[in-house]
Amino acid sequence: MYIQPSITNWTGRIDSTNDPLSFRYHQQIRLADLSRLDKKASNTFGLLGFNCDAGVKRNQGRMGAAEAPDEIKKALARLPWHLPADTEIIDTGNIKCVEDHLEEAQTNLGNAIASLCKSKVTPIIIGGGHETFYGHYLGIRKFLGPEAQLGIINIDAHFDMRPYDQQTSSGTMFKQILDQDSKCNYLCAGIQQQGNTKALFETANQYHVKYINEEDLSLPTLDQALEQIDDFIEQQDYIILTLCTDVINSAYAPGVSAPSPFGLDPKIVRALIRHIVSKETILSFDISEVNPVLDENNKTVALAAQLLNDVLIHFHTNSN
Repeated sequence: MYIQPSITNWTGRIDSTNDPLSFRYHQQIRLADLSRLDKKASNTFGLLGFNCDAGVKRNQGRMGAAEAPDEIKKALARLPWHLPADTEIIDTGNIKCVEDHLEEAQTNLGNAIASLCKSKVTPIIIGGGHETFYGHYLGIRKFLGPEAQLGIINIDAHFDMRPYDQQTSSGTMFKQILDQDSKCNYLCAGIQQQGNTKALFETANQYHVKYINEEDLSLPTLDQALEQIDDFIEQQDYIILTLCTDVINSAYAPGVSAPSPFGLDPKIVRALIRHIVSKETILSFDISEVNPVLDENNKTVALAAQLLNDVLIHFHTNSN
């Protein structure tokens, strides 16, 4: 189901009606119907929500992430605008998963993302459970065609490479992709031993997955981790980035399906994001697993909005 963008998500404080230096996101956003997209300038971003946590339910997680897209948009609306004057951001609405029709919803999300790319709009996807990423991948692969070497970077506590013999879920996407796409490589940053069984580590090794443990992502070791990420990026034609917010310490991100007391500091996550999205070969970004139903004082939603703001500010800054 496609849900049109709503201006009710884009309200907030107004410091000035005529001074662009005083504007906030809600004063700059434009609404656009996915079916009526025109060709845009290269510095146009399209926000696309995915109202879905069917994959989380299948993975025996806690429900509520389907509510995140609109809540994150509302939080982003209130932030001050620091982007270049020629940057355009459009809200293209949401794709909604109806009941348990996950595969259909992921296909629809992929088609919408491919449409954005064809219109020269950079997709910024707001999940939803982490099953959001499979639709994200489908759209980028559809746009690129089968031959491009595509690098997937996942900032996450979990590999999400569970078997899917019975059904797919929010814990199977990366195995699904690597099984079907020999032109994909996968790097996961933030892996926690207590979040993955030995079998999952063995699966990751069998699929030649590159990963960086949570213990190796701190300020003293960050440069080394960024070098590993750069080595991975240099071997790909294009990269796409996904952030699962359960990678973040639960003191800062309590509103997730699987909160982590030993998760990453938000400043480390921000540094990773800034570094990765600045690369010339990045095509798109998604943020997943924010759960407003489980949040405390809107902490996780607010953090997600600020991380999205960082993505938009730093996107392709190394190539400009």
